[in-house]
Amino acid sequence: MRRVTIHDVAARAGVSLATVDRVLNGRSGVRPATVAKVAAAVEALSYRPDVHAASLAKKRRYRLKFLLPDGANAFMLDLRRETEDLALRLAGERIDLGVLPIDAFDSHSVAGTLAILDRASCDGVAVVAPASTEVRAAIDRLTLRGVPVVTLVSDHPGSARSHFVGIDNVAAGRVAGRLLGRFLPKVPAKVGFIAGSLGLRDHAERHGGCLELFEEAFSHLEPLRVREGRDDNIRTREIVLRLLDEHPDIAGLYSIGAGNRGVIAALEETGAAGRVTVVAHELTPHTRAALLAGTLDAVIAQDAGHEVRSAVRVLKALIDGKPLMEGQERIGIDIFLPDNLPPHGHGSPCVI
Repeated sequence: MRRVTIHDVAARAGVSLATVDRVLNGRSGVRPATVAKVAAAVEALSYRPDVHAASLAKKRRYRLKFLLPDGANAFMLDLRRETEDLALRLAGERIDLGVLPIDAFDSHSVAGTLAILDRASCDGVAVVAPASTEVRAAIDRLTLRGVPVVTLVSDHPGSARSHFVGIDNVAAGRVAGRLLGRFLPKVPAKVGFIAGSLGLRDHAERHGGCLELFEEAFSHLEPLRVREGRDDNIRTREIVLRLLDEHPDIAGLYSIGAGNRGVIAALEETGAAGRVTVVAHELTPHTRAALLAGTLDAVIAQDAGHEVRSAVRVLKALIDGKPLMEGQERIGIDIFLPDNLPPHGHGSPCVI
């Protein structure tokens, strides 16, 4: 079947090619009645723009840099893998997608990486940014140099970043609190908290959201002070072992960040697995196995592939000066129990 072109749309609407182009690209100067005619023709013909051809016609090459944490954090490894896979798929569409490794717990290092970027080296940046004044200033300076910045997974709303791609982390923390409150008996009980670092905004927001929900709906639950494992499995295991030793009557645990292998190991070593109700973040091979074994009770997850694709779409729109499709870029909060786990290797289609 012959592909519908912009010429077909123009003929159907009875307008010029230039007018169709103005309408499709959201530019001003077209009467509302003419816009309606073009929209009707697009719908009647089921016209879909050829994004690849449009990029070639503009002779635009999009050079995008993703600053992603390195290390053993399973979710960040997924994010990096999704980014690298997408880079291969987009190579033929004049999109150069590169990954720069960072240490999300080292604000000075992240700020230094942002400082060396400019319009000569890239057209847009996505960054997992720790919440510090140093990083905020680096984002602001990069934006002033004409490079749009998107924060990924963890936001930096006080900065000049153009958009945030990630879940609502306060809502995610409230979901965790709701799950713990529903799972635990309605009697006074202690709940522990393990974060990577409250210096990461996503972890701080999840912690705050959970505490907020406890106050509103489950005031009988006693939140213990948060412990920080820097998303390191060995360190997190030691922290959880100490927590269980100090509070042998602990009833619930919220693993806010990564380091879940350490959480799981400590619970299983001490025989607390199955006795302590545990809610964790991100669906990985390790959290999946722990869900099935009953060591974890629920996993709150976000789609790494969706976030990477969304960041690319947002950066392209910012570079081209086009509006965002907000609904398409909203990242959902998934809740997994042993009964609704997706198949291994399950993922969303690649759509840019």
